[in-house]
Parts: sequence; structure tokens; C-alpha cells
Amino acid sequence: MRPSRRRPLLVSAPLCALALLAAAPTTADGESGDVPGISAQVARLYEDVSVATRQYERGRREAVTQRARAQRAEELLARERQEIGVLHGDLGRIARAQYRQGGGLPYTAQMLLADSPEELMRGRRAVWQADLAVNNAVSKSRRAEARLAADEAKAAAEWQALEKRNGELAVVKKAIEAKLDEARSTLQGQADASVAAGSCRGAVQLDQPGTRSTRAWVTPVESYELSASFGSGGERWANRHTGQDFAVPIGTPVRSVAAGRVVRVACGGPFGIEIVVKHGNGYYTQYAHLAAVTVDQGERVSPGEWIGQSGTSGNSTGPHLHFEVRVTPDMGTAVDPVPWLAEHGVEL
Repeated sequence: MRPSRRRPLLVSAPLCALALLAAAPTTADGESGDVPGISAQVARLYEDVSVATRQYERGRREAVTQRARAQRAEELLARERQEIGVLHGDLGRIARAQYRQGGGLPYTAQMLLADSPEELMRGRRAVWQADLAVNNAVSKSRRAEARLAADEAKAAAEWQALEKRNGELAVVKKAIEAKLDEARSTLQGQADASVAAGSCRGAVQLDQPGTRSTRAWVTPVESYELSASFGSGGERWANRHTGQDFAVPIGTPVRSVAAGRVVRVACGGPFGIEIVVKHGNGYYTQYAHLAAVTVDQGERVSPGEWIGQSGTSGNSTGPHLHFEVRVTPDMGTAVDPVPWLAEHGVEL
């Protein structure tokens, strides 16, 4: 089996608006509470998740900056505690020096016992210098202690704000993941029912991306992880794997890789819900194991246009898109899609 190459998957992210998370499911035509609209709801949730991802990344960077500020505050506190310790030591040295210089007598007593004016003046200067040194040391110590108390309060506030932010992110992340999981489950349940009945529900209406692709050829899904490759073996296949699998969550928008016409929309069988598109170069592309389709047979499609949503219908062990390139619309004529896409400027 060819080693898989990876592309970043679109992940469920926090910071989606809570009002959205609490909203009731809506149908494609906007009516509330009707199950057939789940496809549109999943698509909207994916769009909102994309926005939320960017918001979360901004919040994460802000949290990193906030943590750095809190750590700097902690370092400042450590230095200030050291400085206060030095100031207290200075006060002790001043007191000991006064004791030694006075021979055990206070400076004022020395002044009273002075034998000459010169000795009296020296005593006065000594008293002034000693008082100044003590007052300066006490003032510096008090200012440092006040600054320490303020910085301790600031550091505590920084950490509390950081913990609050992380808690809010976790709550919102859990809510949006639960909402999206529920929608995906409902969507896949509809797909399984269609496959069991052998009858597709018909095309669902989705709001296409605001900007269409300017390229003639694109990947069938925008964000993905490559899994089973063409020609690989496995218990799920009678012979060899006939396509390239893209591991994506249920409900991921599936795109037509190029302009073409839809020649088949089918349900049932090993491929579950599938679409086959004929392209102008004579080749066909197949998109299988879908959860929903957004096009009808005979419809013309553009490069990058959403034609369905991924799922795990049919002979599938987990959510993914099975993508094939064929020389006819029928099974058994597949070619390796990876070099075929590369010939058209699409590297996986």
C-alpha cells in the first residue's frame, strides 16, 4: 500500500456563536424543524466551523500572549521579593552600624556629652545622616512592598483571566462538536435509509460557495487526509481498490473536479450513494459512499461546484469519499486517479 500523504483536516473549533448552537435545525428552504433540511444544516455548520476555527486561532494566540504576560509578572514578583530582602538587610546593617559607631550610646546622647563645638557638630551630622539613611531605607522598603502587592494582584488577575478564557473555549468547543455530531448522524441515517430502499431522496439544496474556483481542475474535497490508494489490497474489496479514498467527516462538501455533466446518481450496492460525472476529455469521475447529493442526473456542473456531501453509505467502514477516474461510466474501467489528477495540475 502506498504511504498516505496528509493534508490538514478541517476540525471542529470553538468560538462559534452560542446563538447558532442553540438554533433549531432548518431545512434547505428555511422551514424549521424538518429533517430533510439536515444537509443544509450540516453545510452551514461546516461554514460556521471554518469561521470559528479562525476565531479560535486568534483566541489561542491571545491566550499565549496572556500567558507570557502572566509569566513576566511572576518573574517581576520574584525580583521584587529579592529587592525587598536586600532592603531589609540594608536596614539591619544601618542599625548595626549606628550601634557600633555610638559605642553603645545613641547619637543624641553623644551630642549631650560633647566636650567641644566641633564634637557637637559631628554629632549633629551623624544624627542627620543616620536619620536620612534610615528614612530612605524605610521609604524604599515601603514602596517596594506596595509595588509587590499591586503586582501580585495583577499577576493573579492575569492567570484568572487566562483560566476563564480557556474554560469558555472548552465549553463552546464541546457544544459545537455535539451539535455537528448530531447533524452528521441524522444525515447519515437518511443516507442509510435511501440505500436500503434503493431509492435516492433527490438533490438537496445547498448554498454554494460565494467564490467559484478559477481553476479548471481541483481536488474532490478541499481539506482531507489520504487513506486507501488505488490498487491497494484489503478484505473489503474483491480484488484491488479501484480508487483513491479521502478521509473526511460526514457531511463534508464534495466538489466536481472539473466541468462536466452528471450521468449517474444512484443509491444501493457497494458504493452506496454515488455520482458519476462525464468530463470533456472523455473521462468519467465517480464520487461514492456519499450521505447526500446536491445535483440531478443530466445536470451540468462547474469545477469546484458542490455536488454532494461525504458519508459512509454502502460498503464502507468509516466516513470517507471514494473517488474514481474511469474511461467509461461503469465499474471495472478505473485508472489511478493520483497521476491522472497530477496531469491536470492537481497534486494530492
